[in-house]
Amino acid sequence: MAGREREQAGGIPGLPPAGGGRQVPWAVPVLVALIGAFMSILDSSIVNVAIPTIMHVFNTDTSTVEWVVTIYMLSLGVIVPLSGWLGDKLGFKKLYILALIIFTFGSLLCTLSWNVDSLIAARVVQALGGGLIMPTTMAMIYRLVPRDRIGSAMGVLGIALFVAPAVGPTLGGYLVEYVDWRWIFTINLPIGALGALLSLVLLPDFPAAGAGKLDIGGAITAAVGLFTLLLALSKGADWGWTSEVTVLLFYTSAVSLGLFVYLELTCPNPLLELRVFRYPAFTLANLMVVVTTIGLFGGIFYVPLFLQTVRGLGAMETGLLSMPGALASALMMPVTGRLYDRIGPRLMAVTGLAVLAGTTYLFHYLDIVTPDRVIVTWLILRSVSMSFASMPAQTAALAGLPPELVGRASAMTNIINRVSGSFGIAILTSILNHRTALHASRLAGQVTADNPAVAAFFQQVGSYLGGGAAQAKSLATAYLAGLVSHAAFVRGIDDIFIVMTAFALAGILPALFLPKGPGSVRPGLGGSE
Repeated sequence: MAGREREQAGGIPGLPPAGGGRQVPWAVPVLVALIGAFMSILDSSIVNVAIPTIMHVFNTDTSTVEWVVTIYMLSLGVIVPLSGWLGDKLGFKKLYILALIIFTFGSLLCTLSWNVDSLIAARVVQALGGGLIMPTTMAMIYRLVPRDRIGSAMGVLGIALFVAPAVGPTLGGYLVEYVDWRWIFTINLPIGALGALLSLVLLPDFPAAGAGKLDIGGAITAAVGLFTLLLALSKGADWGWTSEVTVLLFYTSAVSLGLFVYLELTCPNPLLELRVFRYPAFTLANLMVVVTTIGLFGGIFYVPLFLQTVRGLGAMETGLLSMPGALASALMMPVTGRLYDRIGPRLMAVTGLAVLAGTTYLFHYLDIVTPDRVIVTWLILRSVSMSFASMPAQTAALAGLPPELVGRASAMTNIINRVSGSFGIAILTSILNHRTALHASRLAGQVTADNPAVAAFFQQVGSYLGGGAAQAKSLATAYLAGLVSHAAFVRGIDDIFIVMTAFALAGILPALFLPKGPGSVRPGLGGSE
């Protein structure tokens, strides 16, 4: 009862009041924790635009340089499951500061890298810190903030979740084009040092809990299962989904994760507490996390791909077109947080997903002649709807859990987030390739010499060049083949947005069963009773 009274009074759940009974404010610590969250998410996207430059500087090939991005994601999958146990063992403040230091040190190593292999190794170190930051941040927020204000706090955290991936390409493009590619890592050094110092001074102490003995079997099987799964999803399109190595990776992942589930359900001190799925709100909210994550990364990945591949824009120009949508998300996140505290997750999530489906479907009409202002408007509408759809899901997933489960449950949510993002891009890319090939075949069937429009075009090219008929026909054929390729790719991307619309509509079903009303944020109402 005392803990509940302390929550309602505005203190920190699970922590003693500050000296003399004065309640500890939570807004400043949450903002401090936002520093690390923003940096770790930003680094997942900012590197992509520098890949061509890195390949040129280190004189390496595409398949090798891609590991600069891939190894970061794989290392995150390995370290995230350990975050809950480490938080209980060390205390979440110590773990957060340690994660910031490791991430900043890894950034320093990236800045000093002398070849592509040293850069890949440095990215592993960077990811070991970055992978611990996000789940630790979420666990601290749920211990810092009273349950009736958790939506507001998560709204602030949502700025990092939505703005950082959109800002990354713009900032990275500017640094690569006008400064130096190493600065995409160098900028982390002062920010990381400042974040660690502020955390040391302004974050309250989170006492270590009874972490118990490390579940080594769970740690190994989770690491192997997630590593092989993420590797297969990220490289399957290049290696072939039915190739021997991809199938072997999926098989290894299935066996490892199956063994992991068995070990976690029979271990007295599991690495990840799978029993949190007995809480309906946690399970339903994570189903929504899958849908909204696929929607988020799908938009972040395919709209820039269209702008750069079809429109021929540079990374920075593409980022500037995406910036208004990111700013709209940043402005809406505090609003959606306050709304969550007032009305709960159900109405917000259902409304957000319905509008997300509609705005995503608008991109089905994307074409090479679509004006930039229309694309920007669609991106803004989509970003606003994503704020309403995703923030309630992220918040409701943990809001109804007992405080002692939040640390390991936040690790679970982060794993689901990582895997669903990779899974979504892998599946959508496979569909894109298939649909593009299908459209190319159909369009090519129409571009024949029997087509009067094509024959007239051949004649016009011949008269313009004034050369032989064979040369004119060859040039005209090559030009038409390029048009067919472009048109097929655009139609394939349009089809992708129809699939993403279907994902958003599917997310409405679990959203309908989320708790409703502001009482849903109080402990116990998300439980299985």
